[in-house]
Amino acid sequence: MASATDQLNRPLGVLRLSLTARCNLACPYCLPDGVEPPGLLTLEQRLQVIGAAVSLGARSLRLTGGEPLLHGGLEELIAAVQPLRATQPAGPGLREIALTSNGLLLSAARARSLRAAGLDRITLSLDGTTGASVARMAGLADAAAGERALAAVLAAIEHARAAGFDPGRGALKLNAVIQRSANDDQLLPLAALARGRGVELRLIEFMDVGNRNGWRPEAVLSAAEMLERIGERWPLEPLGRARHGTASRWRYRDRDPESGGAHLAVVASVSAPFCGDCNRLRVTADGIAYTCLFATPGSGLDLRPWLQPDSPTGAVREAIAGLWSQRADRWSEQRQQAWQGDNPQSTATAPAHAEMAYLGG
Repeated sequence: MASATDQLNRPLGVLRLSLTARCNLACPYCLPDGVEPPGLLTLEQRLQVIGAAVSLGARSLRLTGGEPLLHGGLEELIAAVQPLRATQPAGPGLREIALTSNGLLLSAARARSLRAAGLDRITLSLDGTTGASVARMAGLADAAAGERALAAVLAAIEHARAAGFDPGRGALKLNAVIQRSANDDQLLPLAALARGRGVELRLIEFMDVGNRNGWRPEAVLSAAEMLERIGERWPLEPLGRARHGTASRWRYRDRDPESGGAHLAVVASVSAPFCGDCNRLRVTADGIAYTCLFATPGSGLDLRPWLQPDSPTGAVREAIAGLWSQRADRWSEQRQQAWQGDNPQSTATAPAHAEMAYLGG
């Protein structure tokens, strides 16, 4: 079947599927409300959505939340998706199934069960290297709670590695959201931590997703400044951004390119937007499809009417294809254009956005 393309000729390539809106943290840049929306999709409905997206060209499935490890049926879903794998290198079908998690619940047994079910890659989140910084960025009560969370994530890295998620092959990565005057003092310590553990670190600019995080332009530490600070300590060599990718990658010049921890990445969706080749479709835990991380509330398409037992065969595929064919989102580019014009974008004039806890990042 032909791949779907949008109004800007961008193909559908990645499905980010949220499994829950619940989270065991309260990170200030996301601020989940802890409330699960009604009408969560069943396993069968999720499989229909995934199958439809794959038939329209999706080659990567990213499982998100909230915190996806809170979803009890995670391994069952991963195992059930395996028949949708590509059988030929250039043929249709899934080539990667990935999971984004804060890592607090990733025990050794859970890591092994995820790997056995068929998960290819895990990205863990960590925004600090001290109890105080972790507590501040995770919405925890105090430094002691932050120390426990830090220890859990560091253990999760080793559990994932032991289960076969090889960081040297990109199967295990670390995410960090960096916010000026909040945790930018953790930039070098985070890089040192990732280098020491042989894991690629992905630094993410503080984004204006949702309406709860108090985002303001001056709180953004640009990717360029992050790279400058780290490059002064460890010289870097640019590797570029893969087509349709979110991250620009860099290599530490003092590390063997084949070794773990040799790479650093930055996601510059604020300072250097990559809307032009964005290929991601997001579906919330209750079945609302969004074509942009910065979508406005109510702009998503509820897929549940096409996921009923009496729905015609292929109905949800046609619904997604119709949504994608009308897609013209490029908010990050529009934000940047507004900043560069006579009326710089501000929180006062920015449109309301759907909440990150529901969109899955």
